Amino acid sequence: MSYDNVSDGEMVPRRRKTAHYHGDEVRVLFLVSALVLVVAESIGADLPLSTTNAVIAAIILVITAGITNPAQFGIHWFNALIAIVGTLIFGTSAVDHYRAGLSIFDSSFASIEALSLLSLLSLYFTTRTIRGIIQRPTLQ
Repeated sequence: MSYDNVSDGEMVPRRRKTAHYHGDEVRVLFLVSALVLVVAESIGADLPLSTTNAVIAAIILVITAGITNPAQFGIHWFNALIAIVGTLIFGTSAVDHYRAGLSIFDSSFASIEALSLLSLLSLYFTTRTIRGIIQRPTLQ
């Protein structure tokens, strides 16, 4: 087993890369989504969620990001569900705002579009993780 030397001289086992695991990317995307959600609500963006639901969604995103790991297969299905719901809510709202003639420089449109794209990217990476875990015996 190989070890890395930490700054205070402590030896720590080197972290193994899990094949086709993109949970770290999903974790970052969920955290950024939670931040955008709270900031957008704070600046008065016209989000398709009430203030309470926006804060609850941000809390769920942060908790889910915190418990995402390669050892638990079920959390990735939950991540996919969250990403699907986010894409549906924010994606349809972004299209509706655009069709209504809202400027692309409007803070509401920019916030909703960012949340839509973050959800879509989260769905992509979560799907890749699930696919990799399902195919893991054949990938090793």
